[in-house]
Amino acid sequence: MNRSCFLRTAQGIIMFSLSSGAVAEEQMPTKEELFRSALELPVTEVISPIAQYVTVVQTGNLVVISGQLPRKPDFSIIKGALGRTLSVEQGYYAAHLCALAIIAHLKAKIGDLSRVRRCVKLTGYINATETFTDHSLVMNGASDVMVQFFGEAGKHARATVGVTSLPLGSAVEVEAIFEIV
Repeated sequence: MNRSCFLRTAQGIIMFSLSSGAVAEEQMPTKEELFRSALELPVTEVISPIAQYVTVVQTGNLVVISGQLPRKPDFSIIKGALGRTLSVEQGYYAAHLCALAIIAHLKAKIGDLSRVRRCVKLTGYINATETFTDHSLVMNGASDVMVQFFGEAGKHARATVGVTSLPLGSAVEVEAIFEIV
C-alpha cells in the first residue's frame, strides 16, 4: 500500500512516500527535521482553548494534551468530512498536523522532549460520513508522527472514533497522553 506523509518545515510542506509501512532512507525526514517542524509551530497561537478547559494537564509523571485541531501554517483549520469532502490523504495530513501541535504543546509544558518516556495513548476523532470506514488510515497520520519523532517510545495504544461533527467544523481532532521522567 502506498501512502504519503507530510512534514511542515520553514520551507513549506514536504511530502514523502510510505510504501508497505517502510520509508526509503533518502525520503525519511530526520529526527532533527521533525523536531524543527514541531518547534516551529506557534504554540502561543494554538495553546488557547476555545472553551472552559486547559490545553495541557500534568499529574505525576503523566501529561495529558487536550484534543488538537489540524491547523495549517496560516492557522486555518482543515474542515470537512472524510468520505464527503475530504480524501483519506487529506485526513492523514490533518491528523499529522494535530500530532505536530501535540508535540509543540508537550514541549511548551515540559521543556526538554528527551524527558518523554513514552507516548502512552492517542485518541482520534474523525469527522466522517456514516459509510466511511478508513478511520484508522486517517489516524495513522498522527501515529506515524509519534513513532518517527520518538522512535520506540512513540509506539502507543490508540482509539479512533468516527463522529458526525467536530468543533469549528474540523476534519480531525487528536488528544494524547505521555509518560515523562
